[in-house]
Amino acid sequence: MPFTDTSTAPVDFVAVAPKSKSKSKTTTAGAAATVTATGVVGTRIPGRRLTAGLLPLLAEAELLDSPAGWGPAATAAGAFRLEPVRLGRHLELLTGWMNDPEVAAYWELAGPAAVTAAHVRAQLDGNGHSIPCLGLLDGTPMSYWEIYRADLDPLSRHYPARPHDTGIHLLIGDGTNRGRGLGTILLRAVADLVLDNRPRCTRVLAEPDIRNTPSVSAFLNSGFRCSAEIDLPGKRAALMVRERALRNLL
Repeated sequence: MPFTDTSTAPVDFVAVAPKSKSKSKTTTAGAAATVTATGVVGTRIPGRRLTAGLLPLLAEAELLDSPAGWGPAATAAGAFRLEPVRLGRHLELLTGWMNDPEVAAYWELAGPAAVTAAHVRAQLDGNGHSIPCLGLLDGTPMSYWEIYRADLDPLSRHYPARPHDTGIHLLIGDGTNRGRGLGTILLRAVADLVLDNRPRCTRVLAEPDIRNTPSVSAFLNSGFRCSAEIDLPGKRAALMVRERALRNLL
């Protein structure tokens, strides 16, 4: 089962962001705001009026440096990019993926659309530390990702976290795309996107189940190293780390 206050499952799996009422200061292109639990003061967005719908975007910009604006990555498999999930457009697709037996075995989100919606909405309505995204390869949605601040996640209780540690998890939705080495290609691409677009992040993390040899191998082949084995709720995990300082060596 993906991480609520537990950990996530093998190569493809993620955390749900808890809600927060803490203060944060956010600056995004053309905007500056002080966000509090009760409202926003001193906000100016040229041509736009600040609404409740903009608050998740402000939180995202502060905590994860806006994955929506990271742009595409050129890979051996094609042009890859992340697109933040919008339930109104993407729920049917995600529900189908979550009901795939190979995916359901780890995510435990099989069932009606409401099950998937609740999982995704918990992140969209949270404090912005976990951003659910679709992975598009040459414009076609083919994977689901959750990019999250590992240092702000319950995972941080299980390892020596550093500020701005960023966690990644994924699932490849279409079975025809599995077993072709895409996991390795895309893990490297997304880790590079994180490091290129999050200058404060010094390392990218993941925690596949230690028993899932293919998942661990995919991380090792994409420039991660196994830093430690850690006990998480429901599994023993390999703490996989890709260091900024070593990204050109591994």
